[in-house]
Amino acid sequence: MTTQVSRRVLIVTGDPLGARLSGPGIRAWQIAQSLSVSHDVRLISFTRAETSSTDFMVTFVRPKDNRAMAAHEKWADVIIIQGHVLGVFRRLRRSRKKMVVDIYDPMHLEQLEQGRHLGPSAWRDRIASADRSLDFQLRRGDFFMCASERQRMFWLGQLMSAGRINPDTYAADVTLRNLIDVVPFGLSRELPQVTGSAIRGVVPGIGPKDKVLLWSGGLYDWFDPLNLIRAVAELAKRRPNVRLFFMGTQHPNPDVPPMPIVQKSRDLAAELGVLDSHVFFNDQWVDFDKRQNYLLDADAGVSTHFDHVETQFSFRTRILDYLWTKLPMVVTTGDYFADLVAEQGLGRVVSAEDVAALAAALEDVLYTAKDRVTMRDHLTKVREKFFWDVVLTPLITYVNDVTYAADHEDLSRSGFRLPLLVRVGYLAASVRHRWVRGRDMLLRR
Repeated sequence: MTTQVSRRVLIVTGDPLGARLSGPGIRAWQIAQSLSVSHDVRLISFTRAETSSTDFMVTFVRPKDNRAMAAHEKWADVIIIQGHVLGVFRRLRRSRKKMVVDIYDPMHLEQLEQGRHLGPSAWRDRIASADRSLDFQLRRGDFFMCASERQRMFWLGQLMSAGRINPDTYAADVTLRNLIDVVPFGLSRELPQVTGSAIRGVVPGIGPKDKVLLWSGGLYDWFDPLNLIRAVAELAKRRPNVRLFFMGTQHPNPDVPPMPIVQKSRDLAAELGVLDSHVFFNDQWVDFDKRQNYLLDADAGVSTHFDHVETQFSFRTRILDYLWTKLPMVVTTGDYFADLVAEQGLGRVVSAEDVAALAAALEDVLYTAKDRVTMRDHLTKVREKFFWDVVLTPLITYVNDVTYAADHEDLSRSGFRLPLLVRVGYLAASVRHRWVRGRDMLLRR
């Protein structure tokens, strides 16, 4: 009988850890929680850490504080990273420890939309910086996690370009699953329970008999809330008790400013005469352990986006909250979850930017659908596949039997120093970020 060896696992995220969590922070926390069952885990945020756990260490390390990070790096057997972590800590990017790279969020594709409003020069800089950062991560990691099979095909192409699909890694596993595997975002097995009122009777203008359509999660430039607002305004003419509630517009990470789409959405709702009568915005971010109150107080969930490359390789984590609370949904085509909703009968799927079709689908799900009970039955079955202990299986397996990548010797001979262009890109991004924040503070005075 094989004895399970306890590993020392270091997880580093750029997201804040506290009562209010966004996607990367939730994912890092759940990974720490699951691995702590069999391993010694430390979870670090370089933004802030305002919570604790009895199962693992939670702490804060200031950006660029390599002396503080060195103690954690030295302690670890395996390191799990997200986002720009390697660009922030020289100690980690030069580490020889086994490293897991979480690439469930293709941040360079996000920048194609998120950076569009910055102007051509800054837009190119944003994308180039993300590209260079990811290129180094792809050359450095021993094991990679992505969110879907569709994403995995995308990342395999990038790994090939980075030289990571080679005779060594192929000979070790012809499927390459031991190099990159699918580890989706997940759900808690603890089923949601109402702990307080959230929307009906709490938000002025939303009563107990209104039909509530919920936009869970943040409002970002790669989504299409404008056509959704137009569809709700149209539907309100014949269904006056329809209510659309945007659950969060203020990101919990202070380094993530409100995106232009937030104000555009407010302006459009006001222009159409539906602001605070049929369309509502929550100016805060909902506490993680209270979000179920909003979800359980809604009649349907919604997610609308454009038909572009970011959509095709995205993994909309807000959909998982709809699954968790068995909330029928209306989504637009083009991404992984649109296919899942259509195939499994979890709601309605409409073409992107089709206002009339969207209004009809919303009316159907909220008012006339005869298959709502069937939808909820299907939601119950599908969510079983997304519980954290299920989706994290490939990562847990890797950590239990942790090894270097098959081509590790070639990687170590080439050195783990961050390329000059990447370091320059990080420096430029840091300077630009400080300048923009300083400018915005002056403008608010």
